[in-house]
Amino acid sequence: MSVGVLAHLLGRQPFRELAAKVAETECSYVQLALSKAISDVEFPLGALSPGLANEIGGAFARNKVGIAVLGCYASLIDLDDETYRYNVDRFKEHLRHARHFGAPIVATEVGVPREAELLPKHWERLNQAMDELVEEAERWGVTIGLEAAQGHLIDSSQTLAETIERFPSSCVGVVLDPCNLMNERNAERQEEVVREAFELLGPRIVSAHAKDYWRRAEDGKLIGTAAGLGELNYPLFWELLERHKPHGFVTLEGVEEEQLPEASRFVLDGRKAARARLLGIGSR
Repeated sequence: MSVGVLAHLLGRQPFRELAAKVAETECSYVQLALSKAISDVEFPLGALSPGLANEIGGAFARNKVGIAVLGCYASLIDLDDETYRYNVDRFKEHLRHARHFGAPIVATEVGVPREAELLPKHWERLNQAMDELVEEAERWGVTIGLEAAQGHLIDSSQTLAETIERFPSSCVGVVLDPCNLMNERNAERQEEVVREAFELLGPRIVSAHAKDYWRRAEDGKLIGTAAGLGELNYPLFWELLERHKPHGFVTLEGVEEEQLPEASRFVLDGRKAARARLLGIGSR
């Protein structure tokens, strides 16, 4: 069993120092958002090259830290033509160079729509973007990891499943964050929400995020916190994850640096316990 971390949670710094710092934790891989995590290299569109990617990936590899996912969180639904084109081209650039980083996945949330009446135009933008990105991902043998998030165009298991149905390529997968599926309206039935996510998306999960939430008593608003410190039913989540995707990537999110040892241990112990239960069931 292993656990990873969003690299920028350890602070934006030179990539060699960042790789060494991750190696000092219990995390064996990262999700790396280049501009958010690395301070000694600029990453404007067009800057990536096999040499640069290999240099950064090599620094992590020498520290025995994998790059599980490249994060390229840029809106794929922007209605401004110039911004939309830049974001799609930037994502394609990440797909082209991901293998040189040693990363099998490039991940994103798709973007926040402006207004309800513009939703059809935003969906049209997303479909256009995915047409290009799927072709690029298939060309380079890299997986696109789509993540649902509250407020985004894709904000639920259902909208994510519908999107994947439109693009059934094996190069399109799911980054599953159970907390991103929760809101004030459905948190009371979180077990149903989590089970539905695995029913709809289980075979397409390529990575998962681990954070937590608790509900504020006065208005029910969800407040983020580190994995294991909130109300998410993690025993259920670990059991379903290990059943569907044993030993898959799990990346810590929403955690302060000083919380990292405890959160890492929470994930590792929880996954090991779930795996043991599943093996025990299978042996009877």
